[in-house]
Amino acid sequence: MEAEDGRVSGIASGGRTIDRATFDARSERAAAGLAALGIGQGDCVAILMRNDIAFLEASYAAIRLGAYAVPINWHFHPDEIGYILRDCAAKVLITHADLLESAQQAAPSGVVILAAPTPDEIARSFAIAPERCALPEGARSWEDFIAANAPWTGAPRPQTLSMIYTSGTTGHPKGVRRAPPTPEQQEALNEARRVVYGVSPGIRTVMAGPLYHSAPNAFVLRAARLAEALILMPRFEPEELLATIERQRIDTLFMVPTMFVRLLKLPEEVRRRYDVSSLRFVMHAAAPCPVHVKRDMIEWWGPVIWEFYGATESGAVTIVSSEEWLKKPGTVGRPSKGATISIQDENGRELPQGEVGEVYSSIDYYPEFTYHNLPEKRAEIERRGLITVGDMGYLDPDGYLFLCDRKRDMVISGGVNIYPAEIEAVAIALPGVKDCAVFGIPDEEYGEALIALVEPLPGHALDTETVSAHLKSHLASYKVPRRIEIAHELPREDSGKIFKRRLREPFWKDAGRRI
Repeated sequence: MEAEDGRVSGIASGGRTIDRATFDARSERAAAGLAALGIGQGDCVAILMRNDIAFLEASYAAIRLGAYAVPINWHFHPDEIGYILRDCAAKVLITHADLLESAQQAAPSGVVILAAPTPDEIARSFAIAPERCALPEGARSWEDFIAANAPWTGAPRPQTLSMIYTSGTTGHPKGVRRAPPTPEQQEALNEARRVVYGVSPGIRTVMAGPLYHSAPNAFVLRAARLAEALILMPRFEPEELLATIERQRIDTLFMVPTMFVRLLKLPEEVRRRYDVSSLRFVMHAAAPCPVHVKRDMIEWWGPVIWEFYGATESGAVTIVSSEEWLKKPGTVGRPSKGATISIQDENGRELPQGEVGEVYSSIDYYPEFTYHNLPEKRAEIERRGLITVGDMGYLDPDGYLFLCDRKRDMVISGGVNIYPAEIEAVAIALPGVKDCAVFGIPDEEYGEALIALVEPLPGHALDTETVSAHLKSHLASYKVPRRIEIAHELPREDSGKIFKRRLREPFWKDAGRRI
């Protein structure tokens, strides 16, 4: 609800606010409806939505039944959406009205689709035509679905975490399916989210990151239970965030480095216009943060900025405060509580301090996970109980981790993981393409941007517009490289594999960093 001074309490989005009791009742009614549709322990409920209160209602309804909420990136092409729906065997898909057409194209036969009207604040933020925001004739309404059910009264079930799909090196994303935590693990997870995310009773927070990503999803699902105020932004707008911090006296935030870059690009007079003194804890993660960017943010907001390093698979394995970071610029911190970090060479030998190797880690209280339907891929990333996501780094004499490079080809652009293999596979399917190399190059705002070098078959003429149009017809727009070039002879290793490191080097040699 909203106080006389304009400060909201409960969960808010745009001009809508819902108190926790109402939110809980709606989630329980939704749980009863899902149960009537056959959703039970271990089943999957897919959510194709932008940031909205309904996203949280659907997530909590699934969790209440011991089912997995499976957020899907709404940027995805119907082919990509369909792959996830089939892979997780979703029985129900919940979406927004403007995404309904994509949902219907993607959904396998038998999937029940429920749709919520697209809220005004989302329509304004993404310039969606009004006629696309209302439910079309015949659509099954999320609101009617909730209203038709009494609250769920079934016995408590082991509660799951969301099953997040990470982009895959094989061309398809992989679902990180984690076992329901034991009571002891749940207690440790709650404490970790207090320490790592700053989520504790009574916080006032805003979430502008997309809820289909792992860290924003975990943050918000915990904050929805504990925060005095949880405000959802449809998308990140730097000046709007500053205005919200001042107006709502926000004290806790989760951010990614791209947000810092865009905030710092605001004119000085705009930045000084807003009072951010209410901030007490600002956590960032998901991508490397340039040293100068982080230093400037600490100078502006004060020593309230923290950082963690981790992944969907691993959780937050390091943490570092502003004070520590200023003493060791560039570090991503020391091991968090319960975490083990090992730097290993390609033969699994543990390397001494200062030597660069692949980063392996574990957290002792994290529930075990597998890649859904791909246990062999899960086995590939483990050594002696520790897992890796392919990052290279070293530990200094004080135990602080520094990241240096990425062993695998993954590109992190604006905090979003993108795997070139998926893009290359689509490009090679275009008639006339012999081969393609996609990789990341330095970008001031996003950290990395994609470039595609496309090699045509002998005797075939290709142009960049044709390649771009082909990629756009099969992939989410953010996966389409900003820069496409025709290359008539890509360098190759003796094995015939494209020598991608040689292609990357000219772009990175003056960047002062490698990731």
